[in-house]
Amino acid sequence: MSDQTVRELIIIGGGPAGYTAALYAARADLEPLVIEGFQWGGQLMITSDVENYPGYPDGVMGPEMMADFRRQAERFGADYITDDVTKVDFSEQPLRVWVGGDEYRARAVIVATGASARWLGIESEEHHKGRGVSACATCDAAFFRDKDVYVVGGGDSAFEEALFLTKFASRVHLVHRRDEFRASKIMVDRAEKNEKLDFVLGAVVEEVIGDVKVDALRLRSTATGETWQVAADGLFVAIGHDPNTSLFVDQLDHDENGYLVTKPGSTETNIPGVFAVGDVQDHTYRQAITAAGSGCMGALDAERFLATFEGHPGTALTANR
Repeated sequence: MSDQTVRELIIIGGGPAGYTAALYAARADLEPLVIEGFQWGGQLMITSDVENYPGYPDGVMGPEMMADFRRQAERFGADYITDDVTKVDFSEQPLRVWVGGDEYRARAVIVATGASARWLGIESEEHHKGRGVSACATCDAAFFRDKDVYVVGGGDSAFEEALFLTKFASRVHLVHRRDEFRASKIMVDRAEKNEKLDFVLGAVVEEVIGDVKVDALRLRSTATGETWQVAADGLFVAIGHDPNTSLFVDQLDHDENGYLVTKPGSTETNIPGVFAVGDVQDHTYRQAITAAGSGCMGALDAERFLATFEGHPGTALTANR
């Protein structure tokens, strides 16, 4: 099916960035179409408790917060398609987006597809996500106060996670499959000086053990294949993130890791009318609140772009901040 209607705005992605962009755009009467993805809500859908988002003084479950975001944008007129975008064509106006065989057109598109944490890929890890297994120390460290936790990884991000966790956990163990780290020397030196942190080198996590929560880990030596069990209250996987940009990299500028590149001080991409917000272009902060903030920026930028078209209301969005 080809929908010949040319909309003002299509938002691709349904996490904090996409829903915030939808809220601002909907309040400006842009009637955004949000193609939120089959697994809407982003990484917060596997986060149990969120305690660092303003406005939730008692904390909130990640899925509940995303449902609130979604419902608020819907209240002002955002429309949703709960499916995945399969193809885009940004080569000319109107911009075109496909969901399977269905084509949608718009003058502006906001890409808010986020990023996905890399996981170990073991079945027991999947079972314990949100119940002791995490990919974000900044999000979840406070739940492990005075606990014994393990971090997997060997790069700067793993060291940052481990050092941050030492502010809360009683003991932090950094597990790395090799005998040398990819992290910068300054990060390694800092970790070596931290009395609450130690290294488990030449090892991988083979199994997460526990019925309701994480109770222990089974480790395996990469040199001998020997396995052993250690008591643990939590596991943080810090082996990197992958931006969800495979649909866009042949049309939008991106860095060597696939993150979309935007113009300084803006959410504009290299193609007029296409904007990128949230973790799809942010490999530094990766927090719900920074994603939401950039979603607001994307909506403001898109509205200013749309104001150049004849008959557009122009300043409606900025007047309704």
